Amino acid sequence: MMFTKKAVIEEFRTHLTDTGSIEVQIAILTTKIKYLSTHFQKFPRDFASKMGFLKMIGRRKVLLNYIRKHNKDNYSSLIKKLDIRR
Repeated sequence: MMFTKKAVIEEFRTHLTDTGSIEVQIAILTTKIKYLSTHFQKFPRDFASKMGFLKMIGRRKVLLNYIRKHNKDNYSSLIKKLDIRR
């Protein structure tokens, strides 16, 4: 389940040259997190990658809290689009 960063950016960007908005950052982190969670199911003793995985989860949580605080409509649509439980 590899993903291409370009495809994720194309799907979640807000305008033509958008590559780093909060929505795009959350989408990229979510796809990386989903990929790594399947990786850890195959390789449960990969402790070296687990630290970066946990940092990604924390970073996504911070960004989700920010967008929830500043734009509730975008937050709820993003949660539905990414299929995140919150």
